[in-house]
Amino acid sequence: MSIQAINVRNQFKGKVKEIVQGDVVSEVDVETPWGIVTSVITTRSVKDLGLEVGSEVVALVKSTEVSIAKL
Repeated sequence: MSIQAINVRNQFKGKVKEIVQGDVVSEVDVETPWGIVTSVITTRSVKDLGLEVGSEVVALVKSTEVSIAKL
C-alpha cells in the first residue's frame, strides 16, 4: 500500500521495531525489507497514531525528513 494523497516518492512499508519515547519527541524505528528507517516525531503524534511495536506503517522519506503513516 502507498499513501496516494501525499506527494512523497520514497515510501517504505514496514513494522515498528522500537519506540524510544521522550517527553516531547520520540524515535520510531521501522523495520523495512531494505533495513531500518528511523523517524523522530513528536510523542503526541506517536500517541495520536496509536503506534506501538508491531504496528504496520509506511515511512515517508523526503530529503532529510522521515514521516510515519499508520496502516
